[in-house]
Amino acid sequence: MSESNRSADGADGTQGAAGPGRRVRVVLVDDHRMFRTGVQAEIGRTEQTGVEVVGEAADVDQAVTVITAVRPEVVLLDVHLPGGGGVEVLRRCAALAADAERPVRFLALSVSDAAEDVIGVIRGGARGYVTKTITGADLVDSVFRVQEGDAVFSPRLAGFVLDAFASTDAPPVDEDLDRLTQREREVLRLIARGYAYKEIGKQLFISVKTVESHVSAVLRKLQLSNRHELTRWATARRLV
Repeated sequence: MSESNRSADGADGTQGAAGPGRRVRVVLVDDHRMFRTGVQAEIGRTEQTGVEVVGEAADVDQAVTVITAVRPEVVLLDVHLPGGGGVEVLRRCAALAADAERPVRFLALSVSDAAEDVIGVIRGGARGYVTKTITGADLVDSVFRVQEGDAVFSPRLAGFVLDAFASTDAPPVDEDLDRLTQREREVLRLIARGYAYKEIGKQLFISVKTVESHVSAVLRKLQLSNRHELTRWATARRLV
């Protein structure tokens, strides 16, 4: 985690973010158990951060069940989940988010920094979107800000939202891109940025063999021959 636009006050990098006496109950929704464990270790030291992790989920159905049962103040929500993705969680929890007395607020936490992912979950009702490069201190701070009703974005991503909501025109439909799954789009962007298969696997928590399968599917669907053509294709559409 390296992304930050403010300094932490606490000696351990997270301690100062919460402030004395502040508490927030959080549910972690991500389909990678190791990542959930890492976030729990990073921000879940309640006495130091003020964050209490009260539930976890790995897919859409689990997320809706846990969120409905425990009614946290904030949900850290991955964008790409089995069962329909973060947007589906937001749709099914819309009534909880709209509760005037005990609103459940959602903060997207994703490896993806793609404009369509950011805009999709914000339109779905999330209060903010930060990438997984964020520091522990800034993530704690973001959770508390979202709890208070603020909108929070990693610096580069705020521009996507401003541009999207400033425009009255519907975004153009890209039929070629629409053929790809969300995971295939992630792999496509990382390939176009020059990542090796092993690096992509580490970034997305998948095996090299799975990366190879996704690349083959992308090339087939887009009718391209190799990663150089794929890179040119992605660059022309400003996906890199």
